[in-house]
Amino acid sequence: MSKNKTILIIGAKSDIALAVAKKFASEGYNLQLAARNSSKLDLVASDLKIRYEIDVSIYELNILKYETFLDFIDSLDCLPDIALCAVGILGNQKDDEKSFSNSVLVMRTNYEGPSLLLCEIANRFEIRGSGSIIGISSVAGDRGRASNYIYGSAKSGLTSFLSGLRNRLHKTNVRVLTVLPGFVKTKMTIKMDLPSFITANPESISNTIYHNKDKSKVIYPIPWQIIMGIIKNVPEFIFKRIKL
Repeated sequence: MSKNKTILIIGAKSDIALAVAKKFASEGYNLQLAARNSSKLDLVASDLKIRYEIDVSIYELNILKYETFLDFIDSLDCLPDIALCAVGILGNQKDDEKSFSNSVLVMRTNYEGPSLLLCEIANRFEIRGSGSIIGISSVAGDRGRASNYIYGSAKSGLTSFLSGLRNRLHKTNVRVLTVLPGFVKTKMTIKMDLPSFITANPESISNTIYHNKDKSKVIYPIPWQIIMGIIKNVPEFIFKRIKL
């Protein structure tokens, strides 16, 4: 590996993750790309390596197989400066609420796996004395809604985990950034009818992440902090009558 800083991107095939990879590569970061069926990243990795003259390595990772996490971290060519987790599946609320297996998949993919892996990486950052953890959660976790409460509850768990991790590490040189995107135009939301004026693209999210990479806080892309501030303060007897 060169002496450039390195970012590990977990769930590297997602649209937001790919935008993050391109942004950090353009800024001279070496990339460690981890995903399930990781061979699908070969072309992207080759392009970024040539285009930006950086080192790019690819790793196979199944976020549901926590027993492999220690070996996965040990296999990295170096302990990265930044670890970003973009793992997530939306699921289908109507199907998930009627299926244990569907619900378990959504909950474990969005909360359990990412939390366990990031916790171990944070432990190693703490031992080293530096590092940044970036977790991409969701505004869906800020308040339970009838339309996506299984997905939202898992993201709520991830947000809470990152908050606790940030508080635990606040006296160290390890930073924990929580990113709460609102609507983003990706493959995961392609079938959703999203209002364009509050829907971001992956590139804008990646720029926001890059400019806050050294922060230890919660960030919402504009205008979602205002929107969620309103939603969280609607009285329950009114909120349950609103179709969201």
